[in-house]
Amino acid sequence: MRPLSKVAPGWWDYTTLDRAILDEAAQLTAEDLPRLRRDGFDIRFYETIEDFYLAEALEYVTAWRQATPERPAGVCGPIGPTEQLPLVARLVNELGLNLRHCHFWGMDEWVVDGKEVGIDFPLGFARTDMELLFNRIRPELRMPPGNIHFPAADPARYVASWEKARCVVMQGGQGEVKHWAFNDPPRREDPYRDAPPPPEVYRKLSTRVVDLHPITLIQNARTSGGGVVQNVPHQAVTVGPAETWKAEKVSIWHAGCHDNPFGLRLTTLMISKRIADTAVPMSLLADHPHVQFNFLRSGIGTCEVSMH
Repeated sequence: MRPLSKVAPGWWDYTTLDRAILDEAAQLTAEDLPRLRRDGFDIRFYETIEDFYLAEALEYVTAWRQATPERPAGVCGPIGPTEQLPLVARLVNELGLNLRHCHFWGMDEWVVDGKEVGIDFPLGFARTDMELLFNRIRPELRMPPGNIHFPAADPARYVASWEKARCVVMQGGQGEVKHWAFNDPPRREDPYRDAPPPPEVYRKLSTRVVDLHPITLIQNARTSGGGVVQNVPHQAVTVGPAETWKAEKVSIWHAGCHDNPFGLRLTTLMISKRIADTAVPMSLLADHPHVQFNFLRSGIGTCEVSMH
């Protein structure tokens, strides 16, 4: 039987991995990371924060420029990070890029009392996308409202929208629990009390309402709400692995804000070595044909002890 989580004994998470994997990840230096590239897994570095978020914004533009009437194209994008969103709007406006054949999928949304939150919810993801991106695009360039797809507690319509256009790229950040979107590790309960679900089982999950791991609740309170954890919902609806594998490319952006130096190293190592374990959901991307990790060099940090 694998160890209990050091953080939440009723859940699976990365602290239940074999100690040898954890120690190997902790020993990696920033100089070691480029050596973990392999076919299907690219690793890129950015020297300034301006270059980092501009490159992230340009992924939207590059994808949307591929859209045609016969073959519409889109992007699935995160909230966390958000700094790229106003840059996307500025680029679209400056380039005069007409988005009429383009699509956008939001990754996730909070769920309260069994229903996705409304557009006025302060921590809302749809609200953030609209305020920081879509409402800033000139009206004559905006994509049709029907081409903007946000997940709902009843996900049927959202899931069906993935058949309307090709997803050129799915962007994401990495949370402290090592998720993309809100694909958190599962609870430690039957039939997976002694070992987490096999990757092939987790990979079949589609967009769904999920219970959020305690680490995720604390992280979102820290990054978005000044630590006021009581304002963070304990459930969300999130894009599933089933939809993720429809994206031609998965691009993860590591600025060093949402996960720590150890976490950045751990998932890079696991994807590089094809160690897929559902206690570390991000590691399942080891089986995706085109994954790219993007690092802000100053955010990589170290795993050395430094008392404060």
